[in-house]
Amino acid sequence: MDWKKLLTPQRLGRTEQEDIQHGRTPFLRDYDRLVFSSPFRRLKDKTQVFSLPTNDYIRTRLIHSLEVSCVGRSLGRIVGDEIIKRHKLDKYGYSPSDFGEIVSAACLAHDIGNPPFGHSGEDAIRTAFQSWYSSVNQIKEELLTEFQKADFDLFEGNAQGFRILTKLEMVPQRGGMQLTCPTLAAFTKYPRESLIPESILKNSTSRIPKKHGFFQAEKD
Repeated sequence: MDWKKLLTPQRLGRTEQEDIQHGRTPFLRDYDRLVFSSPFRRLKDKTQVFSLPTNDYIRTRLIHSLEVSCVGRSLGRIVGDEIIKRHKLDKYGYSPSDFGEIVSAACLAHDIGNPPFGHSGEDAIRTAFQSWYSSVNQIKEELLTEFQKADFDLFEGNAQGFRILTKLEMVPQRGGMQLTCPTLAAFTKYPRESLIPESILKNSTSRIPKKHGFFQAEKD
């Protein structure tokens, strides 16, 4: 693996080199941008698990995401320490905290595109689009390609999260939040589109997950 490429500070949508701040790495900037973003704050209104508690404490996706980011930071540092030792990356100035900050930022954003009510919310959105199809004549042939229609039929919160991070937030700025490529790569748990042609499935020996990580609008 080319670790210098994998750990690049390059940001999506930016061509100029970022100014390095002492004590604040590009990956830590990613974390801070997420914390101060509107989509992240909106997670406070989305429940993680609602189990009819007897008290007034309800776990939200905001709390859940903060907890996951803490665990991810620790695991990232542990793994990063081993990788740096194996590949002698310290000579390039990398440290275990770089790995921890990347994983922590990705964990912080992992639910940012999920609708309220979790998977039930995704099902509701899919059903709404199916109802819309039935009310518009020739929707399949005239307005949407087969791949675009699959994005709606199989609406996925992870793909919506990628759309928020790379396009919807901080518009009209190119690249959305302009997070670093390593953070976006770590965030993208399912790097595939919603529709995989049958011809590819037949010739594939890999286990292709049911989930997808981006919509056609963000494929490039």
